[in-house]
Amino acid sequence: MRPAAEMKDFRRDLVSLLPKLRRFAMTLTRNANDADDLVQEVCERAISRSHLWNGEGRLESWIYTMTRNLWVDEVRKRKVRGTGSMVDIFDQDDLNVEATAEKAVYANQLQKMILSMPEGLASVFLLVNVEGHSYRETATILGIPIGTVMSRLSTARLRLAAMLSEDTERRA
Repeated sequence: MRPAAEMKDFRRDLVSLLPKLRRFAMTLTRNANDADDLVQEVCERAISRSHLWNGEGRLESWIYTMTRNLWVDEVRKRKVRGTGSMVDIFDQDDLNVEATAEKAVYANQLQKMILSMPEGLASVFLLVNVEGHSYRETATILGIPIGTVMSRLSTARLRLAAMLSEDTERRA
């Protein structure tokens, strides 16, 4: 068991990761309700297993890996039960309320574009380009080879550029 001060620090650090964790969960689940449930389950598991966190590396990576593993388990359970998750987009209240209206519109469009990509592409793009993880950290979190990270990231960037180009052409 961790000393009370360390546990308090662990919980504080976990709370500070919640916005990032929810964005990552959205790339996996494609559904706001499923993402919220996944984040809650991850937080409960992280706290109950905090004694396993050795303090080496980034807590964020440990939490993301746990998130991915829990989601993979959930997908397997749903396949056995014959249920699936519905795809929906980020809610307007997911946006930073202090953002200007124009920034909120662009952020919402970008979120929709990222979520329209296949899960593997969206997760890699989010972890590297939004959250700032290295290719190696991303590979570890997702349990894939680093070459696959680079390939998926390249594909995701190309898809996003094409979507942005199409969106710009429609506005013109």
